[in-house]
Amino acid sequence: MTAQADARAGRRSGYLVTLALTALGVVYGDIGTSPLYAIRYSFSGTHGIPVTPGNVLGVLSLVFWSLVIVVTIKYHIVIIRADNKGEGGVLALMALVNGSRVARGLSPRRVMIILGIFGSALLYADGGLTPAISVLSAVEGLEIATPALAPWVIPVTLVILIGLFLVQSRGSARIGALFGPVMLVWFAVIGVLGLGEIVRQPGVLAAVSPVYGVRFFAENVGRGFVVLGAVFLVVTGGEALYADLGHFGHRAIQMAWFGVAFPCLLLNYFGQGALLLRDPTAAVNPFYHLAPSWALYPLIALATAATIIASQAVISGAFSLTRQAVQLGYSPRLRIEHTSSREIGQIYVPAVNWGLMVLTCALVLSFRTSSNIAGAYGVALSTLMLITTLMFYVMSREVWRWSFARAAIVSGLFLWVDLLFFGANMLKIRYGGWVPLLIAAIIFLLMTTWKRGREILAKRMLEKTVPLKMLLADLAAEPPTRVPGTAVFMYGTADHTPPALVHNLAHNKVLHEKVVFLTVVTEDVPHVEPTERVTVKRMGKGFHAVVARYGFMDDPDIEDVLGCCRAESLDIRTEGTTFFLGRETLVASDRPGMAEWREQLFAFMSRNALRATAFFKIPANQVFEVGTQVEL
Repeated sequence: MTAQADARAGRRSGYLVTLALTALGVVYGDIGTSPLYAIRYSFSGTHGIPVTPGNVLGVLSLVFWSLVIVVTIKYHIVIIRADNKGEGGVLALMALVNGSRVARGLSPRRVMIILGIFGSALLYADGGLTPAISVLSAVEGLEIATPALAPWVIPVTLVILIGLFLVQSRGSARIGALFGPVMLVWFAVIGVLGLGEIVRQPGVLAAVSPVYGVRFFAENVGRGFVVLGAVFLVVTGGEALYADLGHFGHRAIQMAWFGVAFPCLLLNYFGQGALLLRDPTAAVNPFYHLAPSWALYPLIALATAATIIASQAVISGAFSLTRQAVQLGYSPRLRIEHTSSREIGQIYVPAVNWGLMVLTCALVLSFRTSSNIAGAYGVALSTLMLITTLMFYVMSREVWRWSFARAAIVSGLFLWVDLLFFGANMLKIRYGGWVPLLIAAIIFLLMTTWKRGREILAKRMLEKTVPLKMLLADLAAEPPTRVPGTAVFMYGTADHTPPALVHNLAHNKVLHEKVVFLTVVTEDVPHVEPTERVTVKRMGKGFHAVVARYGFMDDPDIEDVLGCCRAESLDIRTEGTTFFLGRETLVASDRPGMAEWREQLFAFMSRNALRATAFFKIPANQVFEVGTQVEL
């Protein structure tokens, strides 16, 4: 018995180690490539400070305590526990906080919804910035190896980025297995490079004391706060580990951080600091100056591979975020393709992919250097981290039922640090920080317009319908002619008559023998168990009401719904079934609801949304669409 238990424990440990290795490649790509530019930007960026021993030790102290407080304590110990049925990320946290209740006005719940939507919009901005700064900073190593190659930095970066986006449709399942081992090598290499310099300058370890950070601010009152915006770049991957919680779980993520990523990052940052103490001229690119000349080209190749992996993780995260937004009703239906038959999370969203490619390439061409992009990079993520802290406070009070004192103390510490970073990054707005905010504002406008537009459309459609019970009573009094077969009428409100049914009766004067009213509902949880998927209500005379429930990480599928119906003793087969769908032609008007220009925007988005036939995977030759003109 003991031997079997030991064997099971061994298998679990082995699986956890494998999962932690995979997490290295997905979760820690962003934060793992920050050594390429974070220290460099502190001393040679737009507001770089002089390379003096006091400044070097002060910046290193800020780096150390930022990694400890923000990444280790806030995200790896506290925030990581705030999961929504195993899923993390800003939209999952928003759904957890708000539940299924509708909020109006400026209630706390309404504020949380607004913050959650804007936070997700910031993640899209990050999706363009991360590949740009990561790959560009890696390729800039060519300038150190051979200055004559400097004119090729931008073209090579663009080729790598375009190639990365072009292969997205093939999925990352095959090469994804290499991500973990490659990042393990990357962390080992940067750790060894840093350790070599620390051995030569062991005095650099004194920066662990917070005294040096405090003294740095005392000696650099104004500029010290500006440099804090550069120090923030060392923690930019914090949100990624929370967003990827559902893929790996907290134990694997924590193992990868404490066992590999954290110690290796500290070694490299302190190694760069030791190098600057010994050779201040290395500030032009301290990361690559850590390496001997013979190792530069292999290091550039490894750095490029690591930044591609970091970019892949961000792109995949944008795809996953889009699926959540579509399911929660904050985005029009988009084509979502599965690139792996084994991993349900492996998806590809063409519209998002091409949008990010254009954005990323435009950023590279506009900013030209990673130091310039760094000026814009921290703004989006510092705002997002602040939003996460505010939402965490509300969640801890409403969901975890923490006392006010406990929630205020924990969240207050994080909020204090977040506000410092947020304020420092706001100083970057005039140097390019406005770019991610503009991108996020546009996406926020699109998401809120779509959500509000759908609410108005549902209200207008209800004005054109009658309660389902009233219609069934009329049909019982004057039964129409029934024809063989099954008709499925899809509609968003379960207790009202689908307009398609009214039009069918008005024009065709007949009803099928079996009539099913199908409503698909997205719950505020990531997944709904198949056994809880469908609720069937028999209404007599061949009428049935079916409610199909999906989580915001699930993909609706009509075959899945029909299979669940059969499990509930409602025999519906795809063959012989006609699916009746409504197709609305939207017209902007001056009726109360939204500004007319937003109504026109909503109508444009609606026209270009993926048709319900494709989204729900309904056989196109069995669909009967009924058109309706609706004034918004």
